[in-house]
Amino acid sequence: MNEALAETKLTTADLVAAAETPTAKQKINLAPQVPVTERTDATVNRQAEQLAPLFLADAAIDFRSRWDAVQIGFVDDPRQAVQKADELVAQVMKSLAETFASERAKIEGQLNEKDDATTENLRVALRRYRSFFQRLLSL
Repeated sequence: MNEALAETKLTTADLVAAAETPTAKQKINLAPQVPVTERTDATVNRQAEQLAPLFLADAAIDFRSRWDAVQIGFVDDPRQAVQKADELVAQVMKSLAETFASERAKIEGQLNEKDDATTENLRVALRRYRSFFQRLLSL
């Protein structure tokens, strides 16, 4: 899969353009950030949970080796190195989006196994989303 990603010329600008929708352009009201000193015990407990990696080991190794090649290439051609860095970041983001889509499909599959989603099924689904969310924030 990473070889196919390496061959495409995807940029971070492409990802932004693909993600733009009328609702995405609207102003988003974010809740104020909670200072570290005001975090609750629940926040600390969530952070202590074991977070699974977002990428398979082989994919992470591939991305890192490709990044090393980009950095080394900066000496000979800085402009091309920056372009390749943007493309690599876009490919990592695309891979991350695919990972999320896969996780979401698993969660929805579990919820759809039964006609009525029980509170317990929804609780498990929410926990899986929370786990994925925490993995994203731990980057």
